[in-house]
Amino acid sequence: MKISLMVAAGALAMGLSVGAVAQTAGQDMKAAGSDTKNAAKDTGSAVKKTAKTTGRKVKHGTHKAARKVADKTSSNPPLQ
Repeated sequence: MKISLMVAAGALAMGLSVGAVAQTAGQDMKAAGSDTKNAAKDTGSAVKKTAKTTGRKVKHGTHKAARKVADKTSSNPPLQ
């Protein structure tokens, strides 16, 4: 009688642990999805910042080059 009771208790414990593992796996999948979403947001923010900075630098360089060309081609050369 004691052996069958121990076997039943063992089977019950194994059944409960399998259910807990399945619940944890689902939670892990949900957490992985959230982590992926947050990583994509961070990447998007970095791309936005880089694009804005690059755009500003290109604009500045273009403006600077245009001024140099205008100085060299103007009818009144700069005084030295």
